Order: sequence, then structure tokens, then C-alpha cells
Amino acid sequence: MNWQVIKAIVRRDLLAVSRSKGTLLPLILVPLIFMFLLPAGLGYFTPALSDMPGANMPDMAQFLDLLPREAMAEFETYSTDQLMIVFMLVYMLAPMFLIIPLMVATVIASDSFAGEKERKTLEALIYTPTTDMELFTGKLLSAWVPALVVSLVGFVLYGLTTNIAAWPTMGQIFFPNITWIVLVFWVAPATAAVGLGATVIVSSKANSAQDANQIAALVVLPIVALVIAQATGVMYFGTLITLILGVVFWVIAGVLLWIGVRTFRRSEIIARY
Repeated sequence: MNWQVIKAIVRRDLLAVSRSKGTLLPLILVPLIFMFLLPAGLGYFTPALSDMPGANMPDMAQFLDLLPREAMAEFETYSTDQLMIVFMLVYMLAPMFLIIPLMVATVIASDSFAGEKERKTLEALIYTPTTDMELFTGKLLSAWVPALVVSLVGFVLYGLTTNIAAWPTMGQIFFPNITWIVLVFWVAPATAAVGLGATVIVSSKANSAQDANQIAALVVLPIVALVIAQATGVMYFGTLITLILGVVFWVIAGVLLWIGVRTFRRSEIIARY
């Protein structure tokens, strides 16, 4: 493959994203809400919830009863207020973090082909002297790399916000833990790969970016299921589970990308253009 050509495709797609307010806006607002506003609010106001009349912690007690012994050791030295903060910011929001790479990958990938059809720029790209593999790889990287960058920046922002907002209660740096390190550097890239693999396949066959986004939005359902499972105590988002989850996502991503490579044909795209 000609990597100079692939880099040119990536630069071209990223330039198009930077010029599209409809695409760029959610890439900024959603990470800002999840990685700054939410942890800032929870870190600062969560301890006050325990002082409200009638406040209790039955759900947390139920959750703690389900934790493995090695996890229980982490909570032994925490006060009630500290326990609430760690529970919310370290464990409850862990699966929600995966929404960030998934969202970035699907938004950009949805624009990869369907968006170009709307802008009437697809024909010029199709007739460039590139192979199908180079074109497909360029489209994948133009969505995957930004998803990784936004996830890493969001993780740093989340860590700073969490530790600063909760400092009056915690009195120490408590974030990140090993689970979050695995989540960011192992599971998040796999989640982005799953999202863009599914979305690029859909986007190459859809007539508009809106249609592609609506169909690709279905890939967020597994993440929602993880959030619900964590909130209800069905699953503990520990290090081992996180590692296994990453393996599952990488396998799914590999299958989707294999299907994408096998089914991607520029001749079919030209016929539908």
C-alpha cells in the first residue's frame, strides 16, 4: 500500500470534519460534558447528597456486597463521603467513558462516504489513482486516530477534573486506577474500531450521513448495557473484566473490518452515486 496516499486521504477527511460544524460540534460538546462537567459536578456535590434528609445508601451497599474480596480491600479505608465519590467517579462512570471513542469514530466514519455524497465530492475521490484497500484504510484511520486522540485528551481532562473537584473530600489523588488505565489504552481503541468498522460499512451504502448515523447508532447499545449492568450490580467493572471486554471488542472489530474489506468495492459505490 502507498502510505503517502493513505495519509493524504486522512488529511482530506480531517480537513472536511474541521470545516463541518454539524460534525465538529458533537465531537467537542459530548466529551466536554462527560469528561469535565459531569465529574466536576459529581466530585464537588456528591458528598452533600449524604447530608440530605432521608438520604441513604442501599444501592451502594448492595453493590459492595457483590464485589470480589480484592476489590473490597480498596474501600476499607474510605469514609462514607469518600466511598460515594469513588463509587460514582471511578466505577459508575467507567463504562460511560467508552461512549467517547465510539461517538467520535461513528460520527467521523458516517461522514466518510455518505457525507461526501451529500457534498458532491465523492466522485472525485473515487476516480483518484488509489486501490480499494488504500481508500478503505484511509477512511478507517481518518476516524480511528481522532477517536484515540479525543479519548486520551478526555481521559487526562477527566483525571484532572476528578482529582481537583473531589480534593476537599478525598484529600489525595485517587484517580486513575489500574482498571481505568486498561480501559483507556486497551478497551477504548477496540471500541472505536468496532464503531468505525460498522459505520464505514453502513456509510458506504447509505445515501446520506444522517441515514448512516441513525443506523450506526445501534452500536452504542452494548455500551448502554454495560452501564446498566454496572449500575445494577450485575457486573463489577474490575481489571479482569475490563481486559476480557477488550478482547471481545477486538474480536468483533476484526470481524467487522474483515467484512468491510471483503465487501468494499468502489465500482459499486460509483454505480450508486
